[in-house]
Order: sequence, then structure tokens, then C-alpha cells
Amino acid sequence: MQREVHVLTRKSPTCIEARGVTKTYHSSRGDVLALQNVDFEIPEGQFVSVVGPSGCGKSTLLRCIAGLDLPTDGTLEVNGRQVSGPVIGLGVVFQRDVLLDWRKVIDNVLLPAEFRRLNRREYEPRAHALLEKMGLTEFAGRYPWELSGGMRQRVAICRALLDDPDILLMDEPFGALDALTRDELNVELQRIWSETRKTVVFITHSIAEAVFLSDRVIVMAAKPGRVVDVLDIDLPRPRPLSMRETREFGTYTGRIREHLQVTSVWKK
Repeated sequence: MQREVHVLTRKSPTCIEARGVTKTYHSSRGDVLALQNVDFEIPEGQFVSVVGPSGCGKSTLLRCIAGLDLPTDGTLEVNGRQVSGPVIGLGVVFQRDVLLDWRKVIDNVLLPAEFRRLNRREYEPRAHALLEKMGLTEFAGRYPWELSGGMRQRVAICRALLDDPDILLMDEPFGALDALTRDELNVELQRIWSETRKTVVFITHSIAEAVFLSDRVIVMAAKPGRVVDVLDIDLPRPRPLSMRETREFGTYTGRIREHLQVTSVWKK
């Protein structure tokens, strides 16, 4: 008998809200409907993952939240304000670390301050503190090409957190890493979130990763990109990796997998 999934009740203020968000790309080869009537709410301080197959518009949705792209239709609000351009007060971590190999690690972390023409010296203590939390103190004076893939992504996370943003957007940041390093960074990211309680939107293809990290999982299907389910994850924190072997964890991953299998069959 399948165990019932219990839904959490959240009373935190809404941080990100989408209502009927639709995005169409126009080209000479015809229109491409990337997102269609996407609705969701993300409470302040929650860790929310968006999971779905390639081509379901996950990255497009993230770009719209950041204000780097705008919906064709519908409304998208961040902290009560409709997104009409790049949003201030958020950090972004991409799948590739996008570090500058000719700059030392500490200089890469301080890039946001330089871009905003802020006083570098004022941000240096925070940059070093972030590197210390990530176990990278001894590598502050090294170059990115001297680091492993996992260490480079830690530097990218430090860079995104330099301005102490309220919201952290992460677009498959661990997708290119090996399984062991990915597990290690999942635990590390959980620790950082527990300490800061920032609102996190995390894009991933991994169902297990989404359940392990999240308070809430938004499940999307492709062609067109749309939300097919939203699950509140009622599992205790901190979560050890061994939790992935429990029945409760399997109930959540099974429900998500069923949705993705159904939409895949329907698409064919």
C-alpha cells in the first residue's frame, strides 16, 4: 500500500509568484512555445527545486525570474513587484562556473562588487569569510585552473553570495560534476541554506537531488513547458545522504517519476 504524502502548510510571505506565465520565442522558422500558463508561489526563505525533462523551459523560467528575459503573457512578481527588467538583490549560479581563469580565486569572488563599482576593500572580509565557509581559504590566491570542478563551483557560489542576496537562483549548478562530488555539494548547499535561510530556486534534472534539497518541488513537463505538480517535501532537516534510502524519500521520488513518465508517454 502506497504511503500518503503529507502536504505542509506554509505561512511565510510570498517571495516569488507566477500567474499564467507564458513565453513564446519568435524566429524565421516559426514560433516556439517555451512556457504555457505557469502558476506557482514560492514563500520567502524556502528552498524550491524545479525538475523536469530537457526542453520543458526550466532555464527560461529562471531567466524570467531574474528579469533577464520577460514573459510574453502573464505576470511574474518578485517581492511584490512585477518583473520588468533585471532584478536587484538576487544571486545566480549557472551550470558552468563561468570563472575567469586569469584572475585569482579571491578576485573572482569579488567580481560583483567591481561590476557595481563598489568599494572592493569593504567586501574583501566577506569574500574571505565565504571562502572559509566553503573550505577554500588556502586557495584564495590560486587560479581557477588549479582547482577541481567541485571547488570551482564552490567559488561560483561564493561569488553569488558576495552581495548577501535575498534570493539565490541556481541553474543545474552540479549537473556536470561526478556523483560523489555532487553528493558532497548537495550536503554543503543544504548547510549553507540552513544557516542563511535565503529563498533558493534550484533547477535540476535529478529527481533525488530535488527531493533531498527542497522544501517544495515544482514538476514540469515539456512541449509546451508547464507545471504538472507541486509537492511540499515533509522530511526532517538536516538530511543525511542515507535519507535517500528511506521509504518516505522514495514516496516523493516515485510520485515525481510517475508524473514525468506519464507526460513522456503522452508526448509520444
